Amino acid sequence: MARLHLFDLDGTLLYGTSAPMEISRQIGREAETVALERAISAGLIDPPEYARQVHLLWTELAEIHVAAAFAGAPWLARIQDVWREIRSNGDYCAVISLSPSFFVERLTDWGAHAAYGSRFPAVPFTEPVDPAGVLNAAAKVLIADRLCAEFGVVRADCVAYGDSMSDKDLFGVVPVSVAVNADAHLAGLATHSYAGRDLWEAYELVRGAR
Repeated sequence: MARLHLFDLDGTLLYGTSAPMEISRQIGREAETVALERAISAGLIDPPEYARQVHLLWTELAEIHVAAAFAGAPWLARIQDVWREIRSNGDYCAVISLSPSFFVERLTDWGAHAAYGSRFPAVPFTEPVDPAGVLNAAAKVLIADRLCAEFGVVRADCVAYGDSMSDKDLFGVVPVSVAVNADAHLAGLATHSYAGRDLWEAYELVRGAR
């Protein structure tokens, strides 16, 4: 039976940072984004409000900034090696993130079968963010179920990798989970835990799990 590996992005594939932070760094809006990250982590704003506010910070954003943010981000090592092996085993890998879709979807070029993020308008922005397209923890489960149907697997065949409480709902419905550089709350919900900067090492914890 094939397995489906589900990866978070911010703080998981990206070490100690998020896609919005890396994007904002390119246009000098890092301090404002740090404040937004703290607000959403503290529960002071929800994902749609976070998306609305970060969208307002990015009025100057161009495709060149997004490309530079992606290229210069502190990715974990050997992401593409992990996904290459997953594919060679006949298994599937996907990324589900609350971060903007225009950043997350670039990971299909690295070998992910699918990559889902919060739906943002195309860069440069000429439209507002639609709150209905902004993902949250519950949406990760809904997308995972859609991917299961697409790939012909079930929740029992899934492995989830994440770092924060936005991953808790997904960790709660799959049998195998890896807390990657995670906060203590999520680590307590995971079947495995990893701290470091090499995705292969995290993957090896569950490589033979069925």
